[in-house]
Amino acid sequence: MAVNFDLTEEQQMIVDSVAKFVANDSNVERFRKLRETPRGWEPQMWEQMGEFGWLGVPFPEEQGGFGGKFVDLALILEQLGRGLVPEPIIPSVVLAGGLISRLGSDEQVTRSLQPMMAGKISLALAYAERQSRYDLHDCRTRAERKGDGWSIRGEKHWVLNGHAADRIVVAARTSGGDRDRDGISLFVVDGDAEGLTRTPVNGMDGHRTGLLRLDDVAVKSERLLGTEGGALPHLEWAIDRGAAAVCAEGQGEIQELFDRTVEYLKERKQFDVPIGTFQALQHKAVDMMGETEVCRSTMILAAIRADSENEEERSSEISAAKLQLTEGGWFVQENAIQLFGGIGVTDEQDEGLFFKRLRVLQGLFGDADWHVDRFQRLRRFDAEVRAEA
Repeated sequence: MAVNFDLTEEQQMIVDSVAKFVANDSNVERFRKLRETPRGWEPQMWEQMGEFGWLGVPFPEEQGGFGGKFVDLALILEQLGRGLVPEPIIPSVVLAGGLISRLGSDEQVTRSLQPMMAGKISLALAYAERQSRYDLHDCRTRAERKGDGWSIRGEKHWVLNGHAADRIVVAARTSGGDRDRDGISLFVVDGDAEGLTRTPVNGMDGHRTGLLRLDDVAVKSERLLGTEGGALPHLEWAIDRGAAAVCAEGQGEIQELFDRTVEYLKERKQFDVPIGTFQALQHKAVDMMGETEVCRSTMILAAIRADSENEEERSSEISAAKLQLTEGGWFVQENAIQLFGGIGVTDEQDEGLFFKRLRVLQGLFGDADWHVDRFQRLRRFDAEVRAEA
């Protein structure tokens, strides 16, 4: 089936408006200042994004959203990546927001999703643990029934926006062994809940994450998100979309690195001529352009497939895009730094900030090895099904 990658007129308007916002209101210099603050992003800017409608793009109209597709959100993330905009769209909109929209009751949507879409609160998803790596079913955090609710005990690591979120969707085991696929449930926990300890962690990319400790955190029964013990398939769906989202943001950073490199080749002179006139460097730039375009193609296809309920179709295309983000993105990164003469990796140069952010994105929600393995498993399974048919 042919896929049309051309943007609609409405999508092009979104891209143009976000690009203008980045250029005028949230350039790299803003990120430099915010990375020195405890939160790392601005609530005022978050609320402004809500007013623009960006935070409600992928949610259905009946929930107060705009009824858009995931690819519309991906186009926004791509442009925000070009300015290293630090506001927590991926943890709030894609991860926690997506799960609340998918599984939440009307009360949960009203209480947590709609205020997030308006930019009044931010969200986070706490699922990873010290030992779990990329295995979403490896969950030692436990939730036990207590009175008319639940008591949650455990630890969660590297929670995106976990240091600042007003509501946190927490994955906890309500039955079964530590690595069973069944028995994982989701709960919506307040950021200031008694028994919840949050330790901010500074990432190498200038962003913040949180280490969370839950010591008998009490939540009422209506804070259970979806059905008890059946959260894993939905968690896998959310993390898939998270991977597609980092491919979108990463594409913006890859494109920015490439564009900055080309400009540098035009400006930097050696022997009184621009180094961009040297044939060897022109060839290198062409190779970088090729990888940038392949990254963008796989990113858009992954964003289109992110809305699919067909797991094999969705996951395989997202894994392919994540692999290209890592390998093709790294090709652009390393050559950009080399063509800048090595200074590009320093903190003083903006290019170094893009380099670091991309390295973090390349490991989020599955590294290259993990996605290659999953892609092979999915395609092997698909071939077996076709053979049996």
